[in-house]
Amino acid sequence: MVSNNATEPLLPGSVDPNQKVSANVPHRRRFLRRVRSAPLAEFVPKDIAADGALKHSNSIFGELHSSFKKVAAFLAVYLGVGTVCFYFVRDDIKGKKTNGILDAMYFTVVTMTTVGYGDLVPDSFATKLLACLFVFTGMALVGFILSKAADYLIEKQETLLVKAFHLHEKIGPSEILKEVEKNKVKYKFTLVLGVIFVLMLVGAVFLAFVEDLDPMDSIYCVCSTITTLGYGDQSFSTTAGRSFAIFWILVSTIGLGQFFLYTAELFTENRQRALVNWVLSRKMTYRDLEAADIDNDGVVGPAEFVIYKLKEMGKISQEDISLVMEEFDELDVDQSGTISASDLSLAQTTEAKI
Repeated sequence: MVSNNATEPLLPGSVDPNQKVSANVPHRRRFLRRVRSAPLAEFVPKDIAADGALKHSNSIFGELHSSFKKVAAFLAVYLGVGTVCFYFVRDDIKGKKTNGILDAMYFTVVTMTTVGYGDLVPDSFATKLLACLFVFTGMALVGFILSKAADYLIEKQETLLVKAFHLHEKIGPSEILKEVEKNKVKYKFTLVLGVIFVLMLVGAVFLAFVEDLDPMDSIYCVCSTITTLGYGDQSFSTTAGRSFAIFWILVSTIGLGQFFLYTAELFTENRQRALVNWVLSRKMTYRDLEAADIDNDGVVGPAEFVIYKLKEMGKISQEDISLVMEEFDELDVDQSGTISASDLSLAQTTEAKI
């Protein structure tokens, strides 16, 4: 605002909260009540802070560190309680046994991951009831605890993958962050695919040399384990094998789950990008012009054009616009069609009285 050849600040330092609403200010119509545009698409925001603000993605720099500690704590509690419980009922578990504590932990892991080889099975009413409790608890925890742990491990490797792709280029931290954010799902998909391949190879080699299985049976056991099929004709039966299996089964089964998750996410992201590219590349028609002309004045302004394109891309929906306009109406106390510092002050005063 300019007055007496001096520029006044847009937001003055003090505003009279008792300021009266001017009766001479014309009421402007709310043209954004209904925006004619493309069909809406599903969109679920993930990175929202407690105060409602969008958070910047800093996962590469340790944002998930506290979450990972919580994940490790939950996993330790589950495995600890399961090991203790199944150790005390070890005499009611039949099958080939090695060490009492090791077998109890091994049984807890194969129950949690629903592998269920059948080499150790409950043989009493109490043990069967306990196994039922732990399998349902494990299925609930495996999707939350272990997937977050896998996310943490994978995201810590994203920077290394980007650096490997740009080995002979000078690329700084900001460029790396932008590259990761742009192709985040693709890098996760690539990494988890590589992790699964390495895990399968390590598992097959271990089974061949430690469990003394032939190569075909080793591959067969690996595949039946990571897919949680667990026929039971081939399994880990030695002390060293079960010690290895406790950690290998956890990582490999969750790794495969992450692979399928990222496959679906990558497909969805590619389809969304294809839609965005189509929206931005197609020619504007008279019908589009009419649909984007929210206030029906025969011309389309920047705000109208942006809203129309965002709806076409599926980024926003009519419901989103309606909710935003409801908040706008609450803040626009003087019904002038704009929000000023006076409106904000009056709105806050009204909320305080309520």
